[in-house]
Amino acid sequence: MNWIAIGTLSDIPQRGARCINTPDGKIAVFRTADDRVFAIDDHCPHRGGPLSQGIVHGAAVTCPLHNWVISLETGKAQGADEGCVRTIPVKVEGDTLFIALDALAHRAA
Repeated sequence: MNWIAIGTLSDIPQRGARCINTPDGKIAVFRTADDRVFAIDDHCPHRGGPLSQGIVHGAAVTCPLHNWVISLETGKAQGADEGCVRTIPVKVEGDTLFIALDALAHRAA
């Protein structure tokens, strides 16, 4: 995989998110309370709400518009809701965050 540096772990508060713009749309990068990092498309599968503005709890985020809960690990809506968002591989080396550029290009095709 081709990895691209997108910032540092300290750029994202615990239980928070930051967005990066890509040619394929906005990606939300989340940091959990236990410092795990996940990247998903920044739109809820329900009505396109900005997931990066949602509440992070465990390994999930709650959409700020209609309270859909999305797994940060799988991108799937939880509970009775149905739908999913794209997940993007992330790795942390030291304090530097990387996303898999190949995954973005492959999924855009």
